[in-house]
Amino acid sequence: MSERHSRQLPESVGAALRGVSSAGAALWTSVEPRIRQWGAKARTRLRHYLDEGYALDGEAARPAAASITFEGATAIFGDAPALRDISGTFAAGSMSAVVGPNGAGKSTLLKLAAGLLQPRAGMIRREPADPRAIAFLPQRSEIDTAFPITALDFVALGAWRRYGSLATPNDDTRDSARQALAVVGLSDAAMRPIGELSIGNLQRLLFARLLLLDTRCLLLDEPFAAIDQATADDLLAVLRRWHGEGRTIVAVLHDLDQAREAFPECLVLARRVMAWGPTRCVLTEQTLRDARQAMQGN
Repeated sequence: MSERHSRQLPESVGAALRGVSSAGAALWTSVEPRIRQWGAKARTRLRHYLDEGYALDGEAARPAAASITFEGATAIFGDAPALRDISGTFAAGSMSAVVGPNGAGKSTLLKLAAGLLQPRAGMIRREPADPRAIAFLPQRSEIDTAFPITALDFVALGAWRRYGSLATPNDDTRDSARQALAVVGLSDAAMRPIGELSIGNLQRLLFARLLLLDTRCLLLDEPFAAIDQATADDLLAVLRRWHGEGRTIVAVLHDLDQAREAFPECLVLARRVMAWGPTRCVLTEQTLRDARQAMQGN
């Protein structure tokens, strides 16, 4: 951030911002009125967008698709196990659905796969080991839509490590962001604040950000939840295209028909592995019944 912009902010806010990686002074010009109101929260909210973002950094080399293997992985929240002894592999180039009852640990498993959580026991191997080979799309509810940023900047900032923490997105990055918005049908919304987007368009925006990251493995937490059918069909077409390019796709789903029709592989969870393999073999009424009973016994 430039010294001129720092002096325009209250000292408490300026102090908070000096330690935050930014996408350059141009961004501060647009968000400064809101930053003045945030006070001590400025650093936390900006770091959420600029440092952590909503996907892992995507500048991985692309010699081969990525795989993720769980070896007896266990996750615990408080005193209760969220996942127990998970073993299995999301193979390189596979397209897998993760299904199970509410509270089965589906989102936890995805965060373990992404490296956002660490297992209490067991291990997780990723090939390639570079975490930048993986992109993570969170549930839509985790997004702070009050943040004053346009759709174009939201997508472009997803790749800020590519152009440096103290510079604005370069022309190539912005052009790539525009192309990503076009692919998901959001060209007309490029300059709109993200808070003005509908639920469906907000989900399209997240997919555009993943497009820009261009990683070999994509982990998606409920990517089709609460969106209209036309948007779901469009975004599923994007996933199929990515899979056709050799990328590894893992998605938490609630729509079992969608899992059967579009995802060749499936993991059925109930805080432990109930079944993992070809969808036509594992996604059966008996397996789902066993999963529900297992959750009742937990």
